[in-house]
Amino acid sequence: MQQTRIFLFSILILCITAACKTQEPARLSIAWKESPVPADIDYSSPSTWAALPDRKDAADAIPAKSDLMDEQAQATADVFFVHPTIYTYVPNTPYQWNANIQDQYLNHKVDSSTILNQASIFNAAGRVFAPRYRQAHYYAFVTSNKADKNAALQLAYSDVKKAFEYYLNHYNQGRPFIIASHSQGTIHATQLIKEYIDGKPLQKQFVAAYLIGIATPINTFQQIEPCKNADQTGCFVAWTTFQQGYLPPWHPRKPTELVSTNPLTWTLDENFAPKELNEGGVSYGFKWVKHFADAQNHQGILWINTPYVFGRSFVRIKNWHQADMNLFYAPIRNNAKNRVSAYLKATH
Repeated sequence: MQQTRIFLFSILILCITAACKTQEPARLSIAWKESPVPADIDYSSPSTWAALPDRKDAADAIPAKSDLMDEQAQATADVFFVHPTIYTYVPNTPYQWNANIQDQYLNHKVDSSTILNQASIFNAAGRVFAPRYRQAHYYAFVTSNKADKNAALQLAYSDVKKAFEYYLNHYNQGRPFIIASHSQGTIHATQLIKEYIDGKPLQKQFVAAYLIGIATPINTFQQIEPCKNADQTGCFVAWTTFQQGYLPPWHPRKPTELVSTNPLTWTLDENFAPKELNEGGVSYGFKWVKHFADAQNHQGILWINTPYVFGRSFVRIKNWHQADMNLFYAPIRNNAKNRVSAYLKATH
């Protein structure tokens, strides 16, 4: 009986870490131009931020049973984090193309998922700033209507851009910074880097970017290149995670120009990195799991074997997108802190 409970709990861990859906995302039947547009956002109000370093929030969290510490109080760098798509379903609410940040149900979903499991990774490397924004609905990524998709994403990006400008003008004060993001957040973070950092004066303060969960070409930027090792600064890392041996439908089945950084070795080669190099990840309930996953680059994507928990032989997940960062919580955390140290050493 005890083994059965452990097995079911292990499957639950894997299922929810990989975002098994209990609610089918809505299909939007109206055009973007006919959809209600939520009110503009005033980033001078703390309520418009999911994470700020001078208050208690989910980005301050530390997994229980780990030896990690929130180090924002003494940090010399900042992290600007752009969260992924959380807007898939809100009960008793008419569906629209862009989220309303006044929706407390949705805000709780954002804070208890991506801010807790992803933004908190960076609280050892810098002060964490994570804006709420009128994120595009999940349907924007599956619709065939490119005009609606682009309009929804552009509105979302306008908020991220406005939040970043507010951060620069009111919080940054010349400090070095990291850009970190996942999925939809990476779309916006990539555009932000192109517009504000790549080849611009602000590049001098740029430590690195963690552009996770979106296929990102090597030549995405003009001057900012993929990181080639764990100490390089002024560069970016990227990966998308799939089951070992699986290629997603969009993959050309041959070598690509996509960046895939191995988060256990921080190199671009295709050498296998065993789970023993993974100091720890977080699973459902922000549970600490040592040696959670191994990693290997393959033709522009990241392959893992099924995460190492009890009952893993019964799991049949191929796309580990929702766990891109959870699986490598400690390695990302340590690497971000290491890159800040390398930046400070090179510039002081």
